[in-house]
Amino acid sequence: MGVVKELLQDVEIPKFYKVANKMDDTHIEDVAQAVRDALKREGTLDRIKPGSTVCFTAASREIANSVLILRTFAEELKRIGATPYIVPAMGSHGGATAEGQRAILEHYGITEEACGCEIHATMETKKVGVSAEGLDVRLDAFALSCDYIVPVARIKPHTDFHGPFESGIMKMLAIGLGKQYGASICHMRGFDLMHINVPSFGRTALKNCNIPFAIGLVENAFHQTHTIRAIPNECIETEEPELLLLAKKLMATIPFEKVDVLMLEQIGKEISGDGMDPNVVGRAYNYREKPFIHRIGVLDLSPKTGANFNGIGNADATTRRILEKGSFEETYPNGITSITVEYMRIPAMLDNDKLCVQFCIRTCPYLGEPLKVMWTKDTLHMGEFYVSESLLKDVEANPALSTDGTLYQPAFDENDNFTGFQAV
Repeated sequence: MGVVKELLQDVEIPKFYKVANKMDDTHIEDVAQAVRDALKREGTLDRIKPGSTVCFTAASREIANSVLILRTFAEELKRIGATPYIVPAMGSHGGATAEGQRAILEHYGITEEACGCEIHATMETKKVGVSAEGLDVRLDAFALSCDYIVPVARIKPHTDFHGPFESGIMKMLAIGLGKQYGASICHMRGFDLMHINVPSFGRTALKNCNIPFAIGLVENAFHQTHTIRAIPNECIETEEPELLLLAKKLMATIPFEKVDVLMLEQIGKEISGDGMDPNVVGRAYNYREKPFIHRIGVLDLSPKTGANFNGIGNADATTRRILEKGSFEETYPNGITSITVEYMRIPAMLDNDKLCVQFCIRTCPYLGEPLKVMWTKDTLHMGEFYVSESLLKDVEANPALSTDGTLYQPAFDENDNFTGFQAV
């Protein structure tokens, strides 16, 4: 027995209650029809001329109904006589290679066959102008070779900066379509000025490129499509902030003021750009806020993130398998481009899941009361999670939370890796 296992072997893992979290589940039932209806708005699809080529974007996040949305848009473009193309718009993700970015789309089922149009992946960019701050603005070269560019973007709170424009259409223009080169320029002044750079770069692209309109998407807390809006070029700057406020209202959060230990079964780029969403866990490289969490443990990488372990630096402990699965070549381009290296730092690394849980519990300050432990799949799925008995009073005090009254305990296999919860 190694000394780490010996030091942790007597740490007791608490029993848990399964909690249902009642959140707004309003969503669009017929997504394809919602896309077609959105495109009926004046100043959107009616601006596309028959016989033209139209490039639209696919992102590095797992957006709800993305294949259906992109395919329906492609169908509508072909219906009016235009030729559609998709480009990955994800800055430096996918290891900052065209092949890596195409592979990310394939992870989400975004293929030429599924979407009904060609996908062009390139890292080549061209300068389209200079921002108000004097920085070069660059966009995907293939996109610029088409007659029109239409950003298709999910609008949501950003993980590391806040303002009227965060993750969404303007960021897709400034960073996503900028590829590694353009994204690097946008990030070069640091995150303290990203709330200025993103809209400034976006305005430059909207002014100098043939972008007739954009499609903005908002999801509810259950990762379902809540809103689809086609927005004319001249309305993006006023309407995107409105959709961001809606997204913030709908976003899932941890419904507690304080948690001693948060266990996440997985992190991944499709879950959040930072693996785990700092807006949910209240912890980023430059701040800590509600909920205050003493220790965050991460057990694994999500299947769809590939080898990108960006975000593990926000954890206090993890498992050896993450480093075995991960790739520095795939992960480090994110930090180099965004000049944010904190999320790539390697936390305490334990041999198995059970030791990871025990490590997080053992390294929390003990103030005479049982530790409050929360266990959930990831920060994208907050409709159901598990809490230790010590959090039951907090659950009962919140009308949005409920339990089935059954106690559960985490089960581990012969290698002490987590297999699921079982009733006691």
